[in-house]
Amino acid sequence: MIARDKDRNQLLTLMSEFPVTAILGPRQSGKTTLAREFSSDHFFDLENPADLAMFDDPQLALSSLSGMIIIDEVQRVPELFPLIRHLVDTRKDQRYLILGSASRDLIRQSSESLAGRIAYHELQGFRLDDIGAVSWRHLWLRGGLPLSFTARTEEQSQRWLQQYISTFLERDIPQLGITIPAATLRRFWTMLCHYHGQVINYSEFARSFGVSDMTVRHYMDILEGTFMVRLLRPWHTNTGKRLVKRPKVYVRDSGLFHSLLSIESERDLLTHNKLGASWEGFALEAVSRCLGKRNEELSFWATHSGAEVDLFWQAQGTNWAVEVKYGSAPKLTPSMKSAVADLDLAHLWVVYPGEKSYPLADRVSTLPISFLGSPWAYPRD
Repeated sequence: MIARDKDRNQLLTLMSEFPVTAILGPRQSGKTTLAREFSSDHFFDLENPADLAMFDDPQLALSSLSGMIIIDEVQRVPELFPLIRHLVDTRKDQRYLILGSASRDLIRQSSESLAGRIAYHELQGFRLDDIGAVSWRHLWLRGGLPLSFTARTEEQSQRWLQQYISTFLERDIPQLGITIPAATLRRFWTMLCHYHGQVINYSEFARSFGVSDMTVRHYMDILEGTFMVRLLRPWHTNTGKRLVKRPKVYVRDSGLFHSLLSIESERDLLTHNKLGASWEGFALEAVSRCLGKRNEELSFWATHSGAEVDLFWQAQGTNWAVEVKYGSAPKLTPSMKSAVADLDLAHLWVVYPGEKSYPLADRVSTLPISFLGSPWAYPRD
């Protein structure tokens, strides 16, 4: 089993400070495996009919318990949240670790009842620093979902990813109460892969897909809310330049992105016209995991004249950014110079698939992707 020490330590901190901690993430990302590492005599899986039946009377099921109580797939019984609030307020010997797969609805449902009592931890697939000596190229091709990453062969990994996509569309989405035909959402998801790493024009996408703007936004909300897609919003600053104001879209797991585009091997990937887009999405997801920032704290910056940075954030009262390049020796570009000046960046890193870090200019340097799996000196709040 691959240890997930960073996530475990972050959870231990949250669990020591809050009576309720929620682990949110996509299906099969390792939430249950990680939760079982914490000592508890009370583990309920609400996908297990026997456990679910116990929650026909949840107060009877929970009120007599003490210690750590773990509830998996909690989004299936949202009426639990007011009861958990009552129990943690009146029973100081109870703490809860809850797990769920639908971020937006689960956060809304729980925050309404558990405000000030709950902390959230997002668990995606494996991080670069989880995999140790294993090549990051392996993680890039297969993605971070554990059963894809650890498959014995590329063929087995691909079969698992294909089955995962089918199960997600045919079972998981309907269980959330969403009544969209699986074939329709698959076509939408696949079409979205061709916009991966690009600014999304909802009207243009809607015309291509043959639906309304509102339908496109609804489908996008579903994929974003189930951790499949990242919408990266633009950063607005008063520089006197015309700025791009639409979001960028990324399929979050590189393995799912490749499977949807029928990229089955490293050779397929290296000859595919989406190679650069795939690299950008993989690198940005890796950087985002290192930073530990929520998606709403991250953005990109772009002007209509062509200057841009792929990832922008603020920490320690200053501005920082990352640009992603797929190449053996990135060079300083006019766009990078413009970004450093216009955004007053403390530093701009250029993430690339090489082996050496070297300066490109004052406040600009390269950052090999492999350095993200070790103590990279990025700014923390």
